[in-house]
Formats: sequence, C-alpha cells, structure tokens
Amino acid sequence: MKRILHYVELPPVWLALFAALAWLQARLFPMDATGRAGDLIGTGLVAAGLAVSGWAALHFLLERTSLIPRERPDKLVTTGLFRVSRNPIYLADTAILLGLILIWDALPSLILVPLFMKVIEARFIRREEALIRAHFGPAFDAYCERVRRWL
Repeated sequence: MKRILHYVELPPVWLALFAALAWLQARLFPMDATGRAGDLIGTGLVAAGLAVSGWAALHFLLERTSLIPRERPDKLVTTGLFRVSRNPIYLADTAILLGLILIWDALPSLILVPLFMKVIEARFIRREEALIRAHFGPAFDAYCERVRRWL
C-alpha cells in the first residue's frame, strides 16, 4: 500500500486524474461548443505543455539535479524557463489539462483547471519550496522575489 501511495504522490498522476474527470464529464454530458477552434487551440496547448515540460525536465538533467518533487535538488535552477516561472512543469501540466478540456469539449470541466492548480500548490509546490528554502536560504528568497510561482 505504501508503494502505491508513493506513486499517487506524483504530479503526473494528479494530472491524469483531473484529465480523466474531464474526459468522463465529456462522455456523460457531450457538448459541441468549441468545434474546430477548440481542437486547434487545445492541441496547441497540449503540444506547448509537452514541449515546456520536456524542456524544463531536460534543464534539470543538464544541471544534474533532481526533478522529483520529494527530493532535495542539488542546484537551484534559475535559468532558462525558470527565469519566467518557478514551476514551468506544473504550468505545462495545467496547459495540458486545459488543452484536453478544449479538445474534448468538456467546458463544464474548466472549473477543474484552477482546482488542479490549487491541489498542485498544496500537495507539491509548498513542500518543494520549503525544502528548497531550507537548503538554499537567501538565494531562494531572492529568486522568489524575481520570479513568480506560476507565471
């Protein structure tokens, strides 16, 4: 059971859960509101989210530091996408969720987007920030003053 909970506490699992809720809503209460525009915008958001997530993850790898939420990073990454957002991967996950909602025409599920952001902030970001602040201290505080949490 502990091993299962270990995997549940990963952000992609939460993204999959929220996406599944949107998909289910779209199947139970189908709509045809966004049409081709929703498909195009949604696909663009999903593609952008995947690209940003991959780019940010690559940046962690190149810096030789952990991108696992529970692990303390060896380096404070403040370059690349991290000059614009302290959490570009979570921002990318949010874009993916929004894109899927548009593709599936699951407009009532738009409420899931801010809810997803709040869950991610509560379950991951706040703990990560405390861990990073404890390790990097004033350097992290200075970074937080320059760069917003989301965008």
